[in-house]
Amino acid sequence: MLKIKIKTIFLIFVLALGAQSKSFAQNIPGSFADLAEKLMPSVVNISTTTVITTQSNPFPFEFPPGSPFEDMFKEFGTPQERQSSALGSGFIIDEEGIVVTNNHVIQDAKDIIIRVNGNKEYKAKVLGADPLSDIAVLKLETNEKFIPVKFGDSDKARIGDWVIAIGNPFGLGGTVTSGIISARNRSIGLSRYEDYIQTDASINQGNSGGPLFDMNGDVIGINTAILGRNGSIGIGFSIPSNSAKLVIDQLIKFGETKRGWLGVRIQDVTKEIADVEKLDKPRGALVASVAENSPSDKAGVKAGDIILEFNGEKIDEMKQLPIIVARTEVGKKVEVKIWRNKKEIIKIITLGRLETSEDFKVAEKKEELEEIEIKELKIKIREITKEDIKQRNLPNQTSGLVITKIDSNSPLVNSIEVNSIILEAQKKKIRKVNDLIQVVKQVLNSNQKTILLVIYNSQNQRRYIGVKLD
Repeated sequence: MLKIKIKTIFLIFVLALGAQSKSFAQNIPGSFADLAEKLMPSVVNISTTTVITTQSNPFPFEFPPGSPFEDMFKEFGTPQERQSSALGSGFIIDEEGIVVTNNHVIQDAKDIIIRVNGNKEYKAKVLGADPLSDIAVLKLETNEKFIPVKFGDSDKARIGDWVIAIGNPFGLGGTVTSGIISARNRSIGLSRYEDYIQTDASINQGNSGGPLFDMNGDVIGINTAILGRNGSIGIGFSIPSNSAKLVIDQLIKFGETKRGWLGVRIQDVTKEIADVEKLDKPRGALVASVAENSPSDKAGVKAGDIILEFNGEKIDEMKQLPIIVARTEVGKKVEVKIWRNKKEIIKIITLGRLETSEDFKVAEKKEELEEIEIKELKIKIREITKEDIKQRNLPNQTSGLVITKIDSNSPLVNSIEVNSIILEAQKKKIRKVNDLIQVVKQVLNSNQKTILLVIYNSQNQRRYIGVKLD
């Protein structure tokens, strides 16, 4: 009798598990074909042309290193312009032909050609672009009508939800990939305002600017970045649609962005700081300094304050505050909860505009990039910048050193050209100038005295170069 009862209980348990797994299985799409067919006409392929200036050798020969004729004739070289092409993706959000893509896809482009539905091509003009969020809005130069897609609510997207990406990877237009949302609120150090959706849907070079769709066919993200130098490794990042839409609306309306501005420099609240300030746990954004005559300065915010809440939104981590402030209307009066002297106080702040602030103007000034001489190699180098990566359309995580000058008696003079990027030396990744200095010293102290370099040449081709050092 007992055995019968145990068998009955086990059978009920198995049936319950089966029913539960069936309910989960019902959420798995049988096919993405209908959805993809519906969305394809709204996703576009973008090709751009930029002009790159290089110094040409006017002679059909080269003088040997150290020759007196080398210096005599080097000034005869004339600047030569060559065209460079790049590929990306985008999507139509208005029947009049308004297209959204990434800023880095069209930055500095001389011509922009957009292919719709795989066959028709149109020229496009830029309505507005924002490097800080890496978003651009284009307009097709035609009176034809198009099929738009609409934005979904990215805040409702959950980890584990199915998504599909459509785009133009490696120039293979109309490519559909699927996956799930792997993570939310990712920050990877590419831009000032980062709150990426992470997905394992395959995203490769050329997918940039393309849409990430939910199962309703709504855009919940703009595919922007990948991890992995040689292609997709199942870690891609998309700008959430809710953040993107605020920027897109401003670019369409004003041709530029109008972000809220507090005028504070902030840092993380560590456990030690929270303990000293008698805060219940590490949370909020610690004010490191306040810009003079800024909205925060006028409202009485002080260095050492901890901002706990802004306009009704709690600040759990420091990185949340800039994103929330930026999307708040310029000129709006907001209530800010602050922790000061071990108690909570409230300040009312009237937001300024970031783009017209002195803080922004100073930050946007291009840094004087320091060139360092490597005497042993007789070259000058500098660290690669995000601007280099964007202009040369390199993988987002590229690190290395840009060669800015090569002396005529350098051991590299016949092997490498100016503007090449040193990626590795002796099979070690080169991220900082000191990395290369240390490797060069090790090579010179060895018996072999040959250094193996991995570079991107000026055409962005990856090359291995072996050089004998004196």
